[in-house]
Amino acid sequence: MAAAPKTDAAHPPAADKAAAAAAAAAPAAEAKPAGKGGIMAFVPLIATIVLAPVLSFAIVQFVLLPGLKKQLAVPLDPKAVQAAAAATEEKADAGGDAKEGKEGKGKEGKGGNADAKSYEFANVVVNLSGTMGTRYLKTTFLVTGSDKMLRGTFENNKAKLLDVTLNVLSSLSLTDLEEAGAKNLIREKLIAAYNQSLGKKTAEQVYFSDFVVQ
Repeated sequence: MAAAPKTDAAHPPAADKAAAAAAAAAPAAEAKPAGKGGIMAFVPLIATIVLAPVLSFAIVQFVLLPGLKKQLAVPLDPKAVQAAAAATEEKADAGGDAKEGKEGKGKEGKGGNADAKSYEFANVVVNLSGTMGTRYLKTTFLVTGSDKMLRGTFENNKAKLLDVTLNVLSSLSLTDLEEAGAKNLIREKLIAAYNQSLGKKTAEQVYFSDFVVQ
């Protein structure tokens, strides 16, 4: 009778080897799905990183830019533009009037009243008495006074006062002009003749700027 094969604890039979292999393969199989699951956990984060620039571009392109273009495209109100232009023009005109008034006031204060109190007889030429038309006097002089209406009075009576001037100067002889103080005598005659012709004391002084005898 044949004896049964002995089993060695250090060398198990084939069935035990198969069981041992299956047991070793089971943890490996479990480990593989576990690794795949770990990668899937990072998918949302990766998607966020990748899609963030795309979303930002889309917001700028389709939301912000159209709104900005719409604001820039709003037409100006013609009435508002005209009102602003009119206000600016009125302000400029007011400034110009104020400046003109200031300058006019300054001119009147500095020289306006002085001009109104004087009148000039320019380039008056007369033949001297007793010279048979061979000698003449050419003169320019300024008549002044304290009357603020002196200039206006002389301008309104220009023809009459010029005739008075010619009568006084043409009555002078060459001898009269050669005497000492001849100009002072002529001043007195002219002032007296002007005031007598006007019927009031208007002229007070005469200043010669040109006095030529030829």
